[in-house]
Amino acid sequence: MSKGPGSALLPQTPGSRRPVPRSLSCVSDLDPRPCRPPGCDPRLRPIIHRRARSLPSSPERRAKAAGAPGAACGAGCNRQLRVRFADALGLELAQVKVFNAGDDPSVPLHVLSRLAINSDLCCSSQELEFTLQCLVPDFPPPIEAPGFGDRLARQLVCLERVTCSDLGVSGTVRVSNLAFEKHVVVRYTFSEWRSAHEAVACWRGPEGAGGAEDIFAFSFPVPPFLLDLGSRVLFAVRYRVAGAEYWDNNDGCDYSLTCRSHALHMPRGECEESWIHFI
Repeated sequence: MSKGPGSALLPQTPGSRRPVPRSLSCVSDLDPRPCRPPGCDPRLRPIIHRRARSLPSSPERRAKAAGAPGAACGAGCNRQLRVRFADALGLELAQVKVFNAGDDPSVPLHVLSRLAINSDLCCSSQELEFTLQCLVPDFPPPIEAPGFGDRLARQLVCLERVTCSDLGVSGTVRVSNLAFEKHVVVRYTFSEWRSAHEAVACWRGPEGAGGAEDIFAFSFPVPPFLLDLGSRVLFAVRYRVAGAEYWDNNDGCDYSLTCRSHALHMPRGECEESWIHFI
């Protein structure tokens, strides 16, 4: 039996070596890694992160559902649908909302205005009349004017009709089919031609016997702040084909749209349905 510093008594047998105590300066009893001299950085180890497993995508879920019991057995079979109620997901089956008698309902302003109109109509049997400002053409529809075909044959491009609305100005143009490639543009101005803008017309289809004519449609916006009473919008149509250019400017006078007052009559029955539209 021998005893060494820092070690327990161990039996001494012939041929065996005496256990050597470990120095705390070299090896720690708590940390099996050997200590390094001061000033030396520890050896860096690569950090391996394990990527989290994502949920299966929709095709994978469909593939799993197809192989599950009760799924579709093949072509022509209908897969059984599963129904889950809200309480199975921890949700409430019913939602209760309490209204106090003194709370005022939140009614949109446009509904309140129509209800005010309805109250006025209840006191009178006449329809309510509004006055709106909108653009009105200063010319009749050219396609309804006599000699429209002769004008088209003479100048090869003619405005058919024009429509004004809250979205702007739109209309159609008829041109002679001189070549396959055509370019129709409506040139318009809000400032008596001190500045001008252009709107490209789109081909809508052939017209006339054997496709001798083509129809183009155009539209351009009109800013609301330009709709002052008496203001005008001027425009003309330009047609380019086969290296030549042709115009339709209302025989040199330009097509004009003037902002005028327009009377609008609202039927009484429409106002009475204000609450129906709100609900």
